[in-house]
Amino acid sequence: MARADKQAAVAEIAESFSESAGAVLTEYRGLTVKELQDLRRSLGANANYAVVKNTLAKLAAKEAGIEGFDELLTGPTAIAFIKGDVVEAAKGLRDFAKANPTLVIKGGVLDGALLDAKEIAKLADLESREVLLGKLAGAMLASLSQAVYLLNAPLAQAARLAGALEAKAQEDPSILAGGAGTPVAAEEAPAAAEAPADEAPAEEAAPEEPAAEAASDEGDTAEA
Repeated sequence: MARADKQAAVAEIAESFSESAGAVLTEYRGLTVKELQDLRRSLGANANYAVVKNTLAKLAAKEAGIEGFDELLTGPTAIAFIKGDVVEAAKGLRDFAKANPTLVIKGGVLDGALLDAKEIAKLADLESREVLLGKLAGAMLASLSQAVYLLNAPLAQAARLAGALEAKAQEDPSILAGGAGTPVAAEEAPAAAEAPADEAPAEEAAPEEPAAEAASDEGDTAEA
């Protein structure tokens, strides 16, 4: 490889390291061209799977500020440069390795920290970003629903109380006019109204006066 081409290749790999959220180193010995194509398709937009030369990858890693990669760069190497969900990419590589044991995950780097094969496997066991966001959204909606309920509960109680008072006022308007004491006065009013009715017979006795006059007339007659 010409020097210019070598420098361009190193710069390209270093840029991939710098622009990626993480990278997973694999040994693809024994995989067919079709299997490599299937692996790239399974990773989709989450990662760019590229076959690299170890010498160039070492130079690119150092240029990108990544240390400790040298011992991982042995044998036929391909690197999954992860630009999407790191967990999803790790799951894709793990699942493909289970179905195709010739793919060996050697380790990787995440946010500048080196990871070994076991740590990559643990990363693949985590829940994906979409699942975590879904759970977070569910928890937030639940909290929001509780907050709305707590805010609306006093208003609902006040509305029910107002409705009860309105219904009671329609039955007895004096509740709104005079408060608690008014209904008692209203109850005494009929008793006062009934009193004249009881005294009416006493007034009807007045017509008996002519009888007295008649007696007087009889006296006058007797004297005559």
